[in-house]
Parts: sequence; structure tokens; C-alpha cells
Amino acid sequence: MNFPSALPAAKLARRCDPEQFSFQTTAELPDIESTIGQERASAAVDFGVSMARDGYNLFVMGPAGTGRHTLVRKVLAERVAGIPRPSDWVYVNNFAKPHTPIAIALPPGQGVKLREDLRELVEELRSTIPTVFEGEEYAAKVEQIDAEFNERHERSFSELGAEAAQHKIALLRTPTGFSFAPLKNSEVYTPQEFAELPEEEQHRIEATIAQLQTKLEKLVREVMRWRKERHERIRALNREMVFLAVGHLVDELKQSYSEVAGVVKYLDAVQHDLIENADDFRKPAEGAPGTMRLESGQEAGLRRYTVNVLVDHSGPDGLPIVFEDNPTFQNLVGRVDHIAQMGTLVTDFNLIKPGALHRANGGYLMLDVLKVLMQPFAWDGIKRALMRGEIRIESWAEHLSLVSTVSLEPEPIPLNVKVVLFGERMHYYLLQLYDPDFRRLFRVAADFEESIERDDGSSGLFARILATIARRDKLMPLDREAVARAIDHASRLAGDTRKISSDLDSAAELLHEADHWTREAGRDRITGADVRKAIDSQRHRADRLRERLQESIVRGLILIDTAGAKVGQVNALSVYQVGNAAFAQPTRITATTRLGEGRVIDIQREVEMGGPIHSKGVLILSSFLASRFSGKQAFALSASLVFEQTYGQVEGDSASLAELCALMSALADVPIRQTLAVTGSVNQLGEVQPIGAVNEKIEGFFDICSARGLSGDQGVLIPDANVEHLMLRDDVIAAVESGRFHIYAVRCVDEAISLLTGMPAGDAQPASGVTPADVNGLVAARLKDYSSRLRRPAAEPAPRRRRTEK
Repeated sequence: MNFPSALPAAKLARRCDPEQFSFQTTAELPDIESTIGQERASAAVDFGVSMARDGYNLFVMGPAGTGRHTLVRKVLAERVAGIPRPSDWVYVNNFAKPHTPIAIALPPGQGVKLREDLRELVEELRSTIPTVFEGEEYAAKVEQIDAEFNERHERSFSELGAEAAQHKIALLRTPTGFSFAPLKNSEVYTPQEFAELPEEEQHRIEATIAQLQTKLEKLVREVMRWRKERHERIRALNREMVFLAVGHLVDELKQSYSEVAGVVKYLDAVQHDLIENADDFRKPAEGAPGTMRLESGQEAGLRRYTVNVLVDHSGPDGLPIVFEDNPTFQNLVGRVDHIAQMGTLVTDFNLIKPGALHRANGGYLMLDVLKVLMQPFAWDGIKRALMRGEIRIESWAEHLSLVSTVSLEPEPIPLNVKVVLFGERMHYYLLQLYDPDFRRLFRVAADFEESIERDDGSSGLFARILATIARRDKLMPLDREAVARAIDHASRLAGDTRKISSDLDSAAELLHEADHWTREAGRDRITGADVRKAIDSQRHRADRLRERLQESIVRGLILIDTAGAKVGQVNALSVYQVGNAAFAQPTRITATTRLGEGRVIDIQREVEMGGPIHSKGVLILSSFLASRFSGKQAFALSASLVFEQTYGQVEGDSASLAELCALMSALADVPIRQTLAVTGSVNQLGEVQPIGAVNEKIEGFFDICSARGLSGDQGVLIPDANVEHLMLRDDVIAAVESGRFHIYAVRCVDEAISLLTGMPAGDAQPASGVTPADVNGLVAARLKDYSSRLRRPAAEPAPRRRRTEK
């Protein structure tokens, strides 16, 4: 077979041609109004926003920085513009049950008006009611009631006194009340004189006094009843006078809010409470004890007439769009605050605070799903509110008995909101798997692409995106060369020459840094050199670990050969992900073979340092060897594979081609060129499959070879399917152009092994009696020899034979 040729430099990157652009700088380009390449996600967002059915909330998924928030905000802003505002919501005192405040919905902007109207009413009554009680009319009526009571009181006691006088008994008034005493010539008997009276006379006097005493007790009870009657008449008078002062004022308010039944009912309760508690409006003496003042400066008794405006929509038309950045349970469903007073925590309906659900009610609420899931009880609170269709302010601390303060139970508020969750795909599918309520509540998924197609049209649109970012962030405009280099960088991030990364955050970050270097140089526009410097600067800042590993390889601390040839040894390529930065370094893989029972030992797996995908790759290559070379004979191979000098987890199958080549080299006893590195996965048919991070892997081996000196025969083998993913650095392309470095694309294991060994792969089933001169033939011969030795009876004694078989 013919050996695959090295790739030409033209296939190693797809550079954007600045000449395709008609502008000189991005200052000439208009802002872009839409998100490019996200048609599916945009249609899903439009549908979810417009669908007016329960359960059709949105989950917007995809990588951060792809314009998810921008697109959703734009769609929502267009959707809500001009739509009438939702209702205001207020909490007012429940005079019958103060611990359960009443929620009232009002037309937009009326909540604040009601609060001000009640404040003005209270302020007016603070001066009106004291004036009423200090007026002459009130005093005259009270005096009349008192005169009637006193006249009845005096008349009754006078009659009782006259009756007692007829029996020569005196009715005496004492500091402690009334008493009776016998008279002698209008003088009260002394105890001695009374004792000298005949016993019969004494009994008569005592009997008379007892009768009078009974009448006195009856009269006292009558007096108590009269006093209660007087008190009730005074209270009735007070109510009458307060009603005259309050009634017309409350009636005016009821007329103003006649269309809001809840307010009318509340005002009736206010009027009744004002009449019953008019004494609260009497002006207390300055500094009088018992005048408890709260933060608002009002007397505690008058706070019950205030209105707590929970949600105010007094602004321009449009539905609310709320993004809650800190979605704790209380920030979502609201809370009841407490204040310290006299050493205790107290609260009332004025301390009820709204949550994001209250503010977004009637509109849209946007949340980051990860932040919601990280807050205790927040996810359950959102689900409960959506399933109930109401917002119930609760304290999870009370449910867990973490606090013992007296709190409120505010009346629930009906909920009509569209919730938009933002998160990664992993969050969406985990919630679908583990939360049965999630599927019923979030039925619309908008999936954003990580990349968009790269063509002339999308390149022009991407240039407009860059222009929009530059204007938005007050950056210098970009010239055509800068735009072209930014597009190349976006393709590199996408890992595909046919794609452009949709990570707009990374694009903005690149422009910010390029703008910095532009201003440092005193230029008025960002050039291609500034963009390249920004890219190099980003790479250099994240390069410490790569440089340390490369230094260890160059110094020989990590054993990697870049010259010569070795049997059963190959240079594979490993990728390291450090934060947002990824780089690759060569890793030595070695293989040993011997007679056995068809088992390929993966040492990484044996010591539990290999992941399941890597272990799968080893099993696949073992199956390939058995299928290709054993045929009907026993697969009498025992082999070991290991990643040398690796001290962490090994995962992935991108080294399975390298492992297979190392095994074939060991079986054929043919050395592998150490000037080459290889990457790619392999299937059971020997076909080479594409892998990820191909650019980083090529550059990782190139950097090692360059540090030691390029010899002209060094290079990397990659899967043929990865050619269209190549977006290599300029220095790598220059080395390939000058013939100092080579990149080979292979489609099957035979092409790879022939390049690595310099020997044709040949036929897996060589002709009988012919000495093989190719790799496959040598491998087949070695495995045939193993199989025959496994079947052949041994001449040694039985114990020795058993040891040999082991």
C-alpha cells in the first residue's frame, strides 16, 4: 500500500480573508438586533413566551455566553410593550383577625394612592377627633348625661335617707361608702348609750337597720347599673360624634374606590374601628408613658390604618420583567420582618415584604436554575407557588422550629407568572430525570447552539456583532484585519473550520484586551496585530502548568523520545483542562506481549486509574486483534498496556489507536518512529475515528519538538475526519510549509502503523511458507506461533508443563 502523504499547509487552518469585507472599520456597521444562528432556540422562546397555558414555563439551556439572556430579554421586551399593566397589590390590617392580614388587588397605580388617602385620613382625624371631644356641644351633652345620672343618684339616696329618718335612723356617708346609725334627738347614739337601751329596743333598731341595709344594697346595685348605663350613653355619644367627624370622609373614599369591592369592604371595617377606638386619636401628653413609637414615628395604635403597598405598577404600560440574582426562599416568596421592641421581636402587616414572585406577578420571572437549586427550599417554593397558583408567604425557619417568634399568616395572592429558567443542559436533563414535577411545570425547552455555521453571510453578521460589542462597551472600532482574526479565533474556540463559536462573552473579552493594547500603542482602531497580541496574552497567562510540564519533558524528568525508534513504544497525546484553558502534552505508551489466554491487561484499569471510556477502548482494540489475526485459531496472546509516568485518572479513548499500534509493534517486533505522535480512537473494524482537541494535541507535540529542535521528520498522525477541525497556530503552519514538521491524516490502523514503522502494513493473512515482510504478516505469524505453542503437547514433566502454561 502507498504511505499517506503529509497534509499541505493550506489544510491546516482556514483563515478569514479581510478583503471579503467592504467596510474599513466596524464603526461603519450598524448594530445587530438579533442573535445569529439560534433559530431553533429563538422559535422555542417565542412559543414559550406566547403560550398562555399553565405549565408552559421556559427552560433556556446552553453554554453561558451564547446570548441566552440577551435573546430572552429582547423577546420579552417586545412582547410586553404596550400591554396594560397588571394589578397593584396591598396588604391591609384584618381588624377581626390581626394575624391574618388581607390582600387587596387594585388597578395599576392605585395602591400608592390608597396608601396616601388613608394617611391623609388619619392625619385629618388626628386633629378632627380631639376637636370634637373638646367642643361645647360634646361637653353639653356629656354634662346633661351626668346631670341626669347625678339627679337620679341624689334622689334615690334622699328617699332612702328620708325613710330611715322616719324610723329615727340616720343614713351616713363615709369615705368607704354608706352606713346606718340610730338617732336620739337628732344625734347618733354612742355605743355606750346604745348598750344602755332595753334589749327589746335594741332588737327593734337592729331589725329596722337590717331592712334599710337591704334596700341600700339594692340601691347600690341600681347605681352600678345606672353608671354602666351612663357609660354606654357616653360611648354612644362618642360614636355618634366620631361618626359625624368620620362618616363623610370615609364615604368620600368609598366613592373613589367604588369599583374595588375589596377596598370598599376594608373602608367599612376602618370606619367601624375608628368609631370604636376614637380614644387612640386623642393627643397624648408630650412624652407620656405608654406612647409606643415604631420606626415610622406613628403611634403603634394608628399603624393599623396604614396600607402596605406590596407591588406598585404606577409606571408606564408593560408587563413586569424581573430577574432575581439571589433567589433565596424569602427573596422569591416574600417574608415577614420583625423589629426589636422592649426586648422582644414584634411584627405587623406593615412589615410584610414582597418577593420576586410578587414583583413579577402578571409578567415574567427570570432565574438561574443553579442558584435556585443551591438555596435551601427555594426550588420547592417555586414549584409550590406554580402548582398552587398562589403566593403564600411562609417562613421555612418556623416550619423547622428554628425560631419561636410570633409571626403572621398573610392572605395568599393569586399567581399568574411565566418563569424562565437559565441553566446548562445537564441541569435540564437531571431535573427531568429526578423531579417528576419538573416536566409538568417547564414544558418548553429552548436549546442554544454552542456554534454557528461559518460562511460569508455569517462572517458578515459576526462582524456586526463585534461592532455592536465595541459600541456598547465604548471600545475602539476594529479594522478588517482585526475582524478576520477575531473570526479565526472564534473558529478555533469552536474547534471546527466550518463553525464559529457563539460564545459572545469570549468575543467581548478578546475585544476588551485588544482595545487595551490599541490604546497602549496610541492607535485609533483595533488592528489584527492587537487581536493576535490579546490572544497570545490570554494564552501566556494560563500557560504556567504547560510550561512546567514541557520543561520536565525537555529536561528528561518525564521520558518522551522525539528521535529514534522503539519497539512497543509510542507517543500518544493527552489533553489537560485547567479552568477555561486546555493544552496537550505527549505521553509515552508502552506495550509488552507474551503467550497467554487472549487477555490484554490495561494496567490503568487494574489499579483503578482508568475511566470507563478508556477501558472500553482497550477492549475494542483487543477485539480487533482477535478478529483480524486469530481467525479460527485460539487467541493465545497476553499483553500489557500502560501510560508511563501518569499519576492521575486516565479517561477517554483518543489514545486507543496509539495503544493498538504499540501492541502491533510489540507483536511484530518492529520499532515505532519516536519522531511521530499519534492520536485517534479506533473501532473493531480498525477504522480511525475523530477525537477532540486536535489542535491542542498537534501544538503540544510541536512545542516539545521545537524546544528540542525540529529535525524535519517529526510530526503527528490524526484521524482523517479531524482535518476539517484544524485551526493551528501560525508558527506550526510555517514549520509545515518549510518541511520541518508534518501532519498526517489516517483513515485506518493500517495507514497509521505503516507511517509509524516505515514498513507496509500488508496482509493480515500472509501466504503459507512465505516469510512476511510487512507488519500485519509479522503480527499474524507471531500470534500463530503463540496459538500453536498453546496447543502443542510439551515434552517436559507435568509440573514443569503447568508452570510453562501459566
